Amino acid sequence: MNDFPARAVVDLAAVRQNVRSLAAHAPTAQVMAVVKADAYGHGLVPSASAAVAGGATWLGVAQVDEALELRRAGLTGARVLAWLYTPGAPLREAVEADVDLAVAAPWALDAVAAAARAAGRTARLHLKVDTGLGRNGLVPTQLPDVLARARALGAEGVVDVVGVFSHLALADDPGSPVVRRQAVVFAEAVAAVEAAGVRLEVRHLANAAATLTDPALHWDVVRPGIAVYGLSPVPQVGGPDAFGLVPAMTYEAELATVKAVPAGTGVSYGHQYVVPHDTVLGIVPVGYADGVPRHASGTQDRPGGPLQVGGRRLGVAGRVCMDQVVVDLGPGAREAAGDRVVLFGPGTDGEPTAQDWADAAGTIAYEIVTRVGARVPRTYVDPERGTAVPAADAARASVAVPTGGLA
Repeated sequence: MNDFPARAVVDLAAVRQNVRSLAAHAPTAQVMAVVKADAYGHGLVPSASAAVAGGATWLGVAQVDEALELRRAGLTGARVLAWLYTPGAPLREAVEADVDLAVAAPWALDAVAAAARAAGRTARLHLKVDTGLGRNGLVPTQLPDVLARARALGAEGVVDVVGVFSHLALADDPGSPVVRRQAVVFAEAVAAVEAAGVRLEVRHLANAAATLTDPALHWDVVRPGIAVYGLSPVPQVGGPDAFGLVPAMTYEAELATVKAVPAGTGVSYGHQYVVPHDTVLGIVPVGYADGVPRHASGTQDRPGGPLQVGGRRLGVAGRVCMDQVVVDLGPGAREAAGDRVVLFGPGTDGEPTAQDWADAAGTIAYEIVTRVGARVPRTYVDPERGTAVPAADAARASVAVPTGGLA
């Protein structure tokens, strides 16, 4: 039993609903729910299971090991794509597990072909084209040689090129000319692949932002990530409720210590916050080891990251430490050790949101939820089913639902 004095509560019904909302924004495309990085900190297998139950027909991960974990958990009712690996990755195991693999460099094509031969089955490939992000992917000038090699391997029955995809650099800036240029380069790459005689199953370009704001980029599959978990990839567009998304994670803790201190007391390392009058301090037993960003520390002139205590919105006082933060509860505060503190949640009860923390730390909401530390237990709730289960039980339960069970 984990007795850590904080938890990340993940609402699986919210994940399902978010996938449904995303599908409604892209009615002509399939949904690939991106569950990389432990489902953005929400828990890989439970979140993936909920996404499939919400209508996702694809799951996307960065690392091959993530894809294999999904298959080992029994998630076989959706296609899985893994797109980032280095020499020595378990590609044979991926081919044997019916995982689609990206080819983002010429060496990767030969590596996957060798894995397919060892596995004794055809590998399903998606060619990753760098259309202007300048990150992982084949530059367009590499396509002809890679296509020629892929066609030769295809004639042997070793590989099957089933997809072409790319990733956008500025989709969170709707209307950006960079996105328009990337769309043109992508269309040219697709045309080149199809002109080479490759019959593609899927072409995919749209991330969460493009899924929500640009139907012209939807193609056959959309690949939302952060939006699956209820956070907007374009918070500047229409506010937090613009797209019908419901934040799935609530990060909460309990007060460890509550104490009265006199005016002039310095708080936390460096005393960058000094209480201006007699007051009551509360100590919250989570810190930057648990994903609380140190950049959201509070100073005398600027409150730190927001917290909800006793229905009140307060801020971190002083520096965020590795294992704890301090909150100035105010004179006469009546809170006691064990009282609940909400760092962030959906915001429906006035609590801070992950976006509020992102604003306080000068970062993005993606980082806030993804960095919640491993020692913070994930607990799963499902209001539609009236259940609350710890992570291990949620993972076990998910084995039974790959083809539709949680909805």
